[in-house]
Amino acid sequence: MTQLLRSMASRYPQIANLSSIGRSVQGRELWVMRITKDPDIEVPGKPRCKYVGNMHGDETVSRQILIYLVEYLLTSYGEDTRITDLVTSTDMYIMPSMNPDGFERSVEGDCRGDAGGRANAKHMDLNRSFPDQFKDVEVRQEDIPEVTAVIKWILEKKFVLSGNFHGGTVVASYPFDDSVSHEMAGYYSRSVDDKLFKHLALTYAQKHPVMGTGEPNCPDTPDETFKDGITNGAAWYDVPGGMQDFNYLNGNCMEVTIELSCCKYPPASELLKEWDYNRESLVAYMEQVHIGVRGYVMDGASETPLPDVRIVVGGINHNLTTGQFGDYYRLLLPGTYNISAVTTGYVTSTVIGVHVVEGKATELNFTLTPVGQEVIEGVAKPSAYPTTTTTYPDSTSVHTTSTFPETGTTLSPAQPENQPIQPQKFRHHGYNDMEIFLRKYETDFHSIAHLYSIGQSVQGRELYVMVISDNPTVHEPGEPEFKYVGNMHGNEVVGRELLLNLIEYLCLNYGSDPEVTQMVNTTRIHIMPSMNPDGYEVAKEGDVRGFLGRNNSNNFDLNRNFPDQFTVITEPRQPETIAVMNWIRNNPFVLSANLHGGSLVVNYPYDDDKQGRSEYSKCPDDQVFQQVSEAYSQKNVQMHEGHPCASESGYAREFFMDGITNGANWYNVPGGMQDWNYLNSNCFEVTIELGCVKYPKAEDLPTYWEQNRRALLQYIHQVHRGVKGMVRDKRDGTGIPNATVTVEEINHPVTTSLAGDYWRLLVPGTYHLTASARGYNSVKIYATVPDEGVEIVDFQLTREHMEPNGQAPKAPGATQDPAEEELLSFIKDLSLGPGLEELVQSTAGQSSFRYHRYQELSQVLRGLTLNFPKITLLHSLGQSVEIRSIWALEISNNPEKPDPSKPKIRFVAGIHGNAPVGIELLLEFAAFLCINYGKNPAITRLIDETRIFILPSINPDGRELAREKQCNSTEGMTNTHGKDLDTDFFGNGSQHMVEAQPETRAVMDLIIKRGFSLSVSLDGGSLLVTYPYDKPVQPVGNEDTLKYLAKVYATNHPKMHLGDTGCQSNSQMENIPEGFLRAAERQSHMGSMKDFSVDFGHCPEITVYTGCCLFPAVDQLDTLWAENKKALLSMLVEVHKGVRGVVRDKSGKPIEGAVIVLNGGVRVFSAEGGYFHALLAPGNHNIEAVADGYQQQRHDVVVSSYEAATYVVIEFDMDNRIFGLPRELVVAAAAASMTALVVTACIIWCVCSAKSGQKDGFHRLRQHRDDYEDEIRLTTIGSKKSLLANEFQDESESEEDTLYANANRF
Repeated sequence: MTQLLRSMASRYPQIANLSSIGRSVQGRELWVMRITKDPDIEVPGKPRCKYVGNMHGDETVSRQILIYLVEYLLTSYGEDTRITDLVTSTDMYIMPSMNPDGFERSVEGDCRGDAGGRANAKHMDLNRSFPDQFKDVEVRQEDIPEVTAVIKWILEKKFVLSGNFHGGTVVASYPFDDSVSHEMAGYYSRSVDDKLFKHLALTYAQKHPVMGTGEPNCPDTPDETFKDGITNGAAWYDVPGGMQDFNYLNGNCMEVTIELSCCKYPPASELLKEWDYNRESLVAYMEQVHIGVRGYVMDGASETPLPDVRIVVGGINHNLTTGQFGDYYRLLLPGTYNISAVTTGYVTSTVIGVHVVEGKATELNFTLTPVGQEVIEGVAKPSAYPTTTTTYPDSTSVHTTSTFPETGTTLSPAQPENQPIQPQKFRHHGYNDMEIFLRKYETDFHSIAHLYSIGQSVQGRELYVMVISDNPTVHEPGEPEFKYVGNMHGNEVVGRELLLNLIEYLCLNYGSDPEVTQMVNTTRIHIMPSMNPDGYEVAKEGDVRGFLGRNNSNNFDLNRNFPDQFTVITEPRQPETIAVMNWIRNNPFVLSANLHGGSLVVNYPYDDDKQGRSEYSKCPDDQVFQQVSEAYSQKNVQMHEGHPCASESGYAREFFMDGITNGANWYNVPGGMQDWNYLNSNCFEVTIELGCVKYPKAEDLPTYWEQNRRALLQYIHQVHRGVKGMVRDKRDGTGIPNATVTVEEINHPVTTSLAGDYWRLLVPGTYHLTASARGYNSVKIYATVPDEGVEIVDFQLTREHMEPNGQAPKAPGATQDPAEEELLSFIKDLSLGPGLEELVQSTAGQSSFRYHRYQELSQVLRGLTLNFPKITLLHSLGQSVEIRSIWALEISNNPEKPDPSKPKIRFVAGIHGNAPVGIELLLEFAAFLCINYGKNPAITRLIDETRIFILPSINPDGRELAREKQCNSTEGMTNTHGKDLDTDFFGNGSQHMVEAQPETRAVMDLIIKRGFSLSVSLDGGSLLVTYPYDKPVQPVGNEDTLKYLAKVYATNHPKMHLGDTGCQSNSQMENIPEGFLRAAERQSHMGSMKDFSVDFGHCPEITVYTGCCLFPAVDQLDTLWAENKKALLSMLVEVHKGVRGVVRDKSGKPIEGAVIVLNGGVRVFSAEGGYFHALLAPGNHNIEAVADGYQQQRHDVVVSSYEAATYVVIEFDMDNRIFGLPRELVVAAAAASMTALVVTACIIWCVCSAKSGQKDGFHRLRQHRDDYEDEIRLTTIGSKKSLLANEFQDESESEEDTLYANANRF
């Protein structure tokens, strides 16, 4: 290789230069070929990129591919225009081998790397030896000279783009390569340039004929796939100390790791094929060094280049620095950015709205003014404002000084500094216009703006929300969530336009205006311009006090449509209302405002009262609401004066002190949104009336903006008042979700988010705060809220039953298996934060739904077993009346082998044949699990750790009779015998003498024999979840657990948890708090499947009613699947919670059939191997274990809502007690009694012997056999009498009593 590289460098000296950056452990040179025009000199204007191969010595394809690349570039220069341009404009560095020592030890044909050679000569893995952001990498420098040389090279050259080539599969992997948790796989570790890295990785993968398919088909991992041929490094597997992350974090360089082939060291005959596969990708990837923004930074006084100036892109927290010539190259995707040049001793210069186009870099040059001077026509003079200059570009090539290019004038020292950019165009935006506006700003400012929809209006228009934050797509712990909602009444349009203006203002000023930048960096701001887009479309410009368009298209007032604390709202809940309720429940909003029109005032809760009168209706946080309301009104001068509509007839006397009012004191509004926010979430909301004209003329809109812009910003600032902090578990420091923070003086608690953070708005003062959570000891803290800003108050809670050292008590023999620790972490990740939602999104895909009759259903199930034989097993549980099989599909990583240590979950559908939605959902669920096994790490782990049984249709005969689009038909509800199968289970003692239906018998046998931990049954006809019992009156044991499971499902359903079934047509209950209730409250009956499951299967079961229509049209199935997918997955997570363990004796022998009593009531039994598992609601529980011949055991356990099951090992001692007394005492007492009995018998015998000659002494009564028979007969009767007396209580005298009396006379 050395001779070949030297030869090529000598043949092409005008474009090639060979040098060594250092030596390996064994003294081999680390050769680098530099390819560019005039390679022996340093010139500005050419971005540097590099390729590094053979980092692992036995991964050799890259070594040869890069040698081919060197030859290709050199020979094509001057012949191929594309290559000539690339060589001329780019400074390329190619290192074929970073680990030449390892290569020398490797063996051709070794595909797996078994022969060695991966590490360097000191047995160090070079790709685990770089400094790491999340882990201290402990290596000796003398052991890794290769890494030391490369680090020095990276820091000196300031590369812009890089590729690091490996082998073992075919994929492009991008940062980050590891995470703070160092999970082995499945954790997406996102950099702030994540989208850019995806683009770079895709550029390589899409040009590669194998990589682009995402299916490497490697022999060792045939099922491993990568979507689009790329992957986040840590999501694939955790690599601390990797080179690509070091490049990104410590150099200016974006590096991607590229795996080239399944075989690490293939035969030489394969190399030309590999070159053909990679040639186009190699060139296309290098060309990406020319995208984004590039330019120079110069000193405005001396006109010399400035090195090491930071180039800051607003919204992307990753800066780079200029090189020795003042040049910089910042890779960016197309969009609009605010870019600053920052360095010590100079005034920061910012350019607003830099447009980056696709393909070619935008040129952006900076001239910085030294502090204390300003540049005017090239002459340095003292400046009165040595702060920041701001420029607005009008082309893709920009040079910035203190001068505005639009006017050509110089910034005067007398002008105010940092004037924010104001919206320039004002108009009314119809729906389509608004949609384009929102999409444009998301595209132009994608680093801080993210557009999403929370649902649709009645007429199908999207309810758009623009979120603006430095990390807009996720909730960041400690950062409060704020929202503005406009246009709730369609003809009140000022709020709609102001919110669009606000979006524009925040985006344009981020990175340049300190207030906006600070606000966006510390707050997640959600802006919904229109909650009623249908109403807006029919409203008319110029409407002052009209009603046209006020209501939605169903003609309902949305601000009278929310559940109310004082009044029953009888109107059906509208789609817009449901979407907003769902939105509020799913985001930890702290503060909100609802923008209206028709007056000029801030209105705060409560909006109504019990009597329905217009009088002050004070809420517990009345002072807080007055404070935030006045914060807005004070910045709107006209509003604060308190005379809103003095010129309007009929309103001349209306007055609001300081421009604010209690809602009910103004007028009574039942069903309002602001009260619902306060009573059902952590969110404080006010209603702001923006003006007396509801739909003003477009020319008046600039005036509205000017009147309200400061107030809109000031109100957002209020979210940072009061107290905030974290509630953490003292044991491990993790946040506790759903913990409650109460203020002693105010009856309105708030709860923590999934990350354990909370915010509590308060007026200045000193308060007693208490944090509490189930299973934890409460903590009380005194806190003083300052006049301005927020007080940070963190809580650390200890678990109940803690040891003195603060650690949770360890159950005897509790496992410390690393696999168990991984499972704990896995379940916690899915239970907290966005884990489950990310799983849903990561597995999103197209589904083709249709209804399946029995024959097709059977084919689908058989198809799954044929295509996924390693993880599926199809059981026939029995047959229906009409000889159709009752199928159960088992899904696990080894279904042929029983594993009692894994929890079992049962999904059942089709008990009523006329409600087939559940059938289709379970078929899709089964296919979804199988298809994602081996592809999605979370799905793979769930299947590996769980035994899943899916019974899609247990009433196949009834299903054959049911008809589509029959929402209320009972046809097909029963089986062929006309029996409702959900009344046929022997779970309540009412039908012991009745023969079960064959379908019922098949399912009962499964329930009893399999030992399930959880069951979920899908039905139809309503929208809620029910839990046992179905039978009336009788209370159910472990009700807290059943309610908890029902709540988990409902909470993960986008509509169900709102509690509005919306089933008017079938007379179902309309308002179900939180979407679940006890089954008997819905419709009580005997013999239900879930009652049987609880009573005889010792397994909790919930019934999910998926929708109001029993048999909806097929086109609704896709929506129903989307609604239930997350909830179904949540059950796979929940089945791993509660308490589990093993029962054994002191010798370690497992005890099967031990009784585990939960909280003195519900019982489960240990299975084969002594394993047991029971689901329990979060909180404190006691479990007792009982087994014949052993002493009873008792344990206290704490169950968490987000942690995997508490593991308990129960070890029995032999029971040495008799009648509850120690064995030794009983034996001694028995011996003494026997001794006394023998002595007494001897005395009696002696006395009798002495008197045997007396006339009135003892004599024989029975001289004949008949006498013995009589005695035997009487004795037998007496024995029967004794037995019968234990069974019956009959006080009547019988013939037997007479016989007993005669016997006594004898």
